[in-house]
Amino acid sequence: MAAEAQTRVSGDQRVSSVMHVRCHDRLPEEVFRQVLELLAEFSPVVQALPPSAALVELKGALRYHGTSARHVGEVLRIRALSRLGIDVRVGIGPTIMVAATASGRIDALGGVLAVDPDQVADWLGPLPVEALHGIGPKHAAVLREYGVHCVGLLAAVPPATVQRLLGGRAGRVAADRARGIDPHPVAPRALPATTTVRHTFAQHTLDGAVVRAALLDLVVQLAHQLRHRGQAARGLTLTLRFAGGTSWEKTCRLPEASAHDDDLRTMAYRLIDAAGLQRGRLTGLVLSGQDLVDADKVAQQISLDQAREDRLVAETVSDRIRDKFGPGAIGPAATFLRVS
Repeated sequence: MAAEAQTRVSGDQRVSSVMHVRCHDRLPEEVFRQVLELLAEFSPVVQALPPSAALVELKGALRYHGTSARHVGEVLRIRALSRLGIDVRVGIGPTIMVAATASGRIDALGGVLAVDPDQVADWLGPLPVEALHGIGPKHAAVLREYGVHCVGLLAAVPPATVQRLLGGRAGRVAADRARGIDPHPVAPRALPATTTVRHTFAQHTLDGAVVRAALLDLVVQLAHQLRHRGQAARGLTLTLRFAGGTSWEKTCRLPEASAHDDDLRTMAYRLIDAAGLQRGRLTGLVLSGQDLVDADKVAQQISLDQAREDRLVAETVSDRIRDKFGPGAIGPAATFLRVS
C-alpha cells in the first residue's frame, strides 16, 4: 500500500504516535488480557477496546527510546508471535481515526501500516467511504447513493451538506474524519475484571435437568470464588458450547453488584431460559462474572425477606465448611435449601 511511511521522531508534536492493534476475532478473553499486558510494556497509556482491539499512545515512549512507532509495531508483532502464538494488525497514525482506519486496511492476518501526518490526506483520499473508521454500512450506502464513493470526495463536500445527508452529529463526525480530524485522545482503560468457571459434559447432553444442575453447580462455584476474593459481579455471561463447535453467548447486568448464590442463580437461569434450548446437544457451559468490584464498595440493603436473610446466613456457614473441608464438602443444591 502507498504511504507506508516511517514516522518521524522529533520535537514536532505532529508525529504518528497512536497505535491501533487488532487481534483476530473470537480471541479468548484470557489471551486478550495477555495482549493488553504486552502493550503496557511499551506505554502506560493503553485503552482496551473489547473484545479484540486496543489503542496505545506512544508519544512518550518514542521520545524516551528515540525510535519510530513503526519499529515499535514490528517489535510488538514479534513479541505477540513468540510469547502468545498470535499475530496482530497494527495501524499507526497521528490520530485514533487514522490509526484505526490503517489497521483495518491490513488484509493479512498480521502486519504494520504506518501513516505519516503529512500523508494523511493523500492516503485517505482514494479509500472507499466504508473503509473510514466510524462510517457504518448504512451511512456509506447513503453517501454512495449521492455519488460520494471515496473519502476524498467526502472531504470535498461541504460539512453542512454532509450533515443534511447523515444527520447533525453523524455528519459532523464524518466530515471531520474525512479530513483526518479526530480530537479524541487515547484514554487509559483497563479491561474490566472478570472471573470464569467451566463445566464440560462427559457426553453430549440434551437433558434440561442435567444442564440446569450443572449450571447450578457453576453458580455456587462462581459465587464462592467471588466471596473468597472479596469481590462482587455487576453482570453475568453464560456461554453454551454445542456439538459441532458452535456456541451461544449472552450477557446480562445484575440489578445490583452481588456475590450471593441467590442473585447469581436467578440471573443464570434467566440467561439459559433466553437460549431457548430444545434439541441442542451441549458439550459444556461457561459462566463468567463480569465487571467485578470490591465487595466493600457494594451498598448493603436492609432486607425484609426473612427467608433470604436466613439463606445468606447459611451461605456464610457453607463458605466456612468449604474453606475447611474443600469445595465438594457441600453439594450446590444444599446452598439453596430453605432454612427453618
